[in-house]
Amino acid sequence: MSINNNPGKKMKKNAIMLENYARRYRRELDESVIPFWLKHSLDRECGGYFTCLERDGTVYDTRKYMWLQGREVWMFARLFNEWEQRPEYLAAAALGADFIRRYGRDEQGRVYFSLTRAGRPIHYQRKPYGAVFVMMGMLEYGRATGDEPYIAEAEALFWKIVEWIKNPPLLGRSPSGEAPASSLADHMVLMSMAMELLRLRGGDQRIRKVLAEAIAGAVRHYNPKRRILMERALLDGSDLGDTPDGRLFNPGHSIEVGWFLLHAQEFLPDDNVRRLALETIEGSLELGWDKEFGGLWYLMDIEEKPVLQLEHFMKLWWPHTEALYAVILAALLTNDPKWLALLKKLDGYTWQHFPDPEYGEWFGYCDRQGNPTHTCKGGNYKGFFHIPRFLMMSARQVEIKRSRDKLRVKGEDHQCVV
Repeated sequence: MSINNNPGKKMKKNAIMLENYARRYRRELDESVIPFWLKHSLDRECGGYFTCLERDGTVYDTRKYMWLQGREVWMFARLFNEWEQRPEYLAAAALGADFIRRYGRDEQGRVYFSLTRAGRPIHYQRKPYGAVFVMMGMLEYGRATGDEPYIAEAEALFWKIVEWIKNPPLLGRSPSGEAPASSLADHMVLMSMAMELLRLRGGDQRIRKVLAEAIAGAVRHYNPKRRILMERALLDGSDLGDTPDGRLFNPGHSIEVGWFLLHAQEFLPDDNVRRLALETIEGSLELGWDKEFGGLWYLMDIEEKPVLQLEHFMKLWWPHTEALYAVILAALLTNDPKWLALLKKLDGYTWQHFPDPEYGEWFGYCDRQGNPTHTCKGGNYKGFFHIPRFLMMSARQVEIKRSRDKLRVKGEDHQCVV
């Protein structure tokens, strides 16, 4: 992805601003977030990770949720691969990877949703998303260790997931009586997995085809009037506005898919998709921002009709982390100062409401006014993923850009590594 490197005083000021954010994000990751999870999350007796952690890190539920196990393996392995090669990161990743391998799947290769602390199955969810993060965790761990069997295992699981998404009854899901529709989440996870695999299997045209189809699928969810991505879209392109599901807008998902589409430019460059991705991020921030109390709504009805999900008005940690990374990436790619203005607004709100200066890590759930509704640091949905991923990737993007700027040759076009 090309970055316009026109010299100038304003660009230098913008670069300094981004570097200030990057330094703070690096400190937050190294001094608050990683230490919290290393200290409290690792189950050294039974393997895997505790994710249900109180404010001070005390475990309040010993169950193991597989999608969070996979996410934590991925995060520790990615930290080892791209942040700092500290032995404790690799050891932490190994703790989860071994647990997943021993207990995480049934005899058909399907991933459980939750297990007991010791690894006995509790719940099986007829959705592919737990498997998605198991696949990504195993792949990144294989990359960290050079253990090809882990990589091969992840690749095999990837192709199973592709089939499960195409044919939900394979996971035990009954056919729907509704008109054929697609879920934005499905395209998002297919993009994510395909891009991870392509970094190791760049010449595999089958994986590129999955990525291309996932991009096209996500683009079908674009609402040009509002410049956002809707959660559901009918395959024939007709309107879904007569149902709450068809009007549902999740600002965090829309923004996250926006930056996924920007990352995809590394593999399948397309100026139209790039432009749509930037418009999606901007439009989602505009529509999704609570103009009275600040912060991003969790869920919205685009026609301002009732939302079925009772928590729709809440302010959650992860949409804000996704938005922060998206605007940093957009600022680096475009050099447009509007993104820095958005960054300042987002960062100000996020740092005011989510980080916990007393015990470290972040709160996850606030009411509309921004007051924490839960003081826990983790649960069955919040784990070691969105916050450290945003902090790591944001700091790295800025630092890589700075290093390349120092080495640039006048007139040379540089790439933003994603």
